[in-house]
Amino acid sequence: MPGLLPPALTRCLDLLRCPACRTRRLCPDRGALRCPAGHAFDIARHGYAGLLAGSRATSGDDAAMARARERFLSTGSYAPVRDVVTRLAAGSAPEPATVVDAGCGTGYYLAGVLDRLPGARGLGLDTSVRALRAAARAHDRAAAAAWDVFRPFPLGTAVADVVLDVFAPRNPAEFHRVLRPTGRLVVVRPTGRHLSELRARLPTMVTVDPAKEQRLHRSLDPFFTVAATEPVEYLATLAREEALGLVAMTPSAHHVSRAELDDGGRLPDRVTVSVLATAYRPR
Repeated sequence: MPGLLPPALTRCLDLLRCPACRTRRLCPDRGALRCPAGHAFDIARHGYAGLLAGSRATSGDDAAMARARERFLSTGSYAPVRDVVTRLAAGSAPEPATVVDAGCGTGYYLAGVLDRLPGARGLGLDTSVRALRAAARAHDRAAAAAWDVFRPFPLGTAVADVVLDVFAPRNPAEFHRVLRPTGRLVVVRPTGRHLSELRARLPTMVTVDPAKEQRLHRSLDPFFTVAATEPVEYLATLAREEALGLVAMTPSAHHVSRAELDDGGRLPDRVTVSVLATAYRPR
């Protein structure tokens, strides 16, 4: 019915704080969210909360990237990555748990964690409107909100049991603030071998900076200690359309030319998926 909040978003209202006031809670008001000071934020007809009203995000998937991501992830080619994310996230999560996915994309990984934690609720944050449409329907216990991960989160302090950061930008200080002292941060990032066969065929694809791993640990070390790290590496068999979708869902989509992609002989039918998944505890 018009004016009613999606059930998953209703269950997450106690987590939210007004992005303008930073401390006041948000309450439903005729199909929107409003704080006591009168700041109001629309609920999109697709079910996510538009908390970025009047602000411009600094990153995010465009519509084509989000569509490609949704199609590719539906093939199951990244299911082993999701399995590791869910295992690390569930390792110390209480019952019921609150899971926040920072840079949630289409909600694929958040949905996997919620499947593993039957009593949990989830909230995905992302800047991409097209991705949020998918995230808002990814799971019946997953809510979604438009937000820029680089900014202070519109969430209370110590409200989350798990924070996910899967192939997404990081905000270590905010991860630490919103996590409970007993909570867990799960970070997934590619290694230098990730999609190496595609990169060999398409030299204009974005590469993994060799110093990225050092920067990651340097940025997280003031706030977190490592609890466990699991490498995930396997060969994924891809049809041509799946390989095209894999390129199209990444930032490489802005660098690889149409001519390169149209040359069918250049695309491999098997690619290495290689990532590191680490669970962190707050200091």
